[in-house]
Amino acid sequence: MKREGVFILFIYIVLTGFRIGENPQTEISNGIIKASLYLPDTNNGYYRATRFDWAGIISSLEYNGHNYFGKWFEKYKPTLHDAIMGPVDSFEPLNYDETKPGGSFVKIGVGTLTKLSNTLYKAFSTYPIIDPGKWKIERETAKIQFQHILNHKDYPYEYTKIIEFVEGKPEMRISYRLKNKGKQRIETHVFNHNFFVFDHQVVGKGFELTFPENIVCSAKGRGIGEIAEVNENKLKIMRSLAKGESVYCGSLEGINNNPDGYDIQIDCYKTGAGVRMKGSQPISKLVFWCNDKTICPEPYINIAIEPGKEFSWETTYEFYITDETDK
Repeated sequence: MKREGVFILFIYIVLTGFRIGENPQTEISNGIIKASLYLPDTNNGYYRATRFDWAGIISSLEYNGHNYFGKWFEKYKPTLHDAIMGPVDSFEPLNYDETKPGGSFVKIGVGTLTKLSNTLYKAFSTYPIIDPGKWKIERETAKIQFQHILNHKDYPYEYTKIIEFVEGKPEMRISYRLKNKGKQRIETHVFNHNFFVFDHQVVGKGFELTFPENIVCSAKGRGIGEIAEVNENKLKIMRSLAKGESVYCGSLEGINNNPDGYDIQIDCYKTGAGVRMKGSQPISKLVFWCNDKTICPEPYINIAIEPGKEFSWETTYEFYITDETDK
């Protein structure tokens, strides 16, 4: 590379904060919390599968000596459906059922995909990407904005996600805006998987979730009553999970469709790290899943947008230190 080219690349890295390499990434910080993020990239992105939105992959978030996100999976390749980290979102696909095999359907935050067969949509499969759309990324010291533009013939949209650290607080705000640029109604739902990894601890006794109302596990699952206990407004992990074990509840009922229900607290008394999540839209469904490495409340929200209109929502994460240890 010529000296002029090296100089231009150096200036680009300094001004944008983006690190150029095998997987583009960057950092943001407000001086209290600091995070590392992988960036969407069609050719070199860390994640290029089709289950999750490509924006906002947080590989590390540090506050007061504690870390809240990280690598929880053993197998990795960029097209593996769950080889991803952080509070990542997954949208129900648009027009999948109406599409014939070989035709196209839309996955918000990913692009236009190919339907392979007449089988039901499989979230754990990776579908061929016809059009990944266009990503625009703007970064400031404590803030990063991702914008995904897709010009699909039936469901064109403009999707914006902003991750911002609140000035002077150990608080992260994720703001979303989805604009329907087409002539058909967009109707879908989105859930955030919240792949929390507390200080790289094995999930076990001392992990506890608190909800604003009493909850019950009303769907079939595994490990409830054996590894985890649901009692009133608490979900507690009773013992350490072994490698290969998991706990799952397909529906935690009690706070759904409640305007004040999206208020979930997770405490890791083993290390003293805690986080409180609050959402601006009511939860339509709440799933819980954990294995030995990560613990995941998964709130769903419904989305319906008429042509030319937009829908906005927000989730706030308040990080704190618990006043109890190894509870």
